[in-house]
Amino acid sequence: MARKVERLTLDNLARLPGHCSSCTFWEFDPVRRSQIRGHEAEEKAAWVSSMLREWGSVGRVISVDDQVVGHLLWAPALHLPGADGFATAPVSPDAVLLASGYIDPGFRGQGLARVLIQSMAKDLIRHGGIGAVEAFGAHRPREGNCVLPTDFLLAVGFRTHRAHARNPRMRMDLRTTLTWRREFEAAAEKLLGGLKRPVRHPAPHPAPRDAGQALSAPVLNPGPRAAR
Repeated sequence: MARKVERLTLDNLARLPGHCSSCTFWEFDPVRRSQIRGHEAEEKAAWVSSMLREWGSVGRVISVDDQVVGHLLWAPALHLPGADGFATAPVSPDAVLLASGYIDPGFRGQGLARVLIQSMAKDLIRHGGIGAVEAFGAHRPREGNCVLPTDFLLAVGFRTHRAHARNPRMRMDLRTTLTWRREFEAAAEKLLGGLKRPVRHPAPHPAPRDAGQALSAPVLNPGPRAAR
């Protein structure tokens, strides 16, 4: 099976499994949600478009054989007013909020959610200026609920930041992810079908006029590009 991780865009938003493409629990407060009833998909698309223009990437989707089977969505808490209703709010000033995530039931147990979490962390490290990811967990999750299970968050690297009987606030420090970035890239390369990066050969170096001078090839170190 061919697996692929991509940025969340308007092109793949409508392909999200379940009701995720039209869920606006996090993006709008209760009053606004009541006003847009019946037009949730359009309003969600408008929110994603605005965030891509003004802030950058706010999600990842994972596909298996060109079928989108899961996603994660995150953003600064300022842009996710649905979080204000939680008893353990607000989100810390140095963190973004991981709002929603979903894996199609037929594809669970294959490590796809962990790959999405690690891809999110890598993206946010490149974005810069972000110290952590926080999320509101659910101790008693329900299928179709927009709140991620606490057990899942603990399993992928979060820890309890503010305890609560129903919805604790969880936190993952992005600095700790620096130690496994290389391991993730190797694992993702294997997961996504063993794709290899093209080898960059150094440009021909002109021979020095002094025939006795040793020839040396320049060391290329282009550095990672910022992913937005």
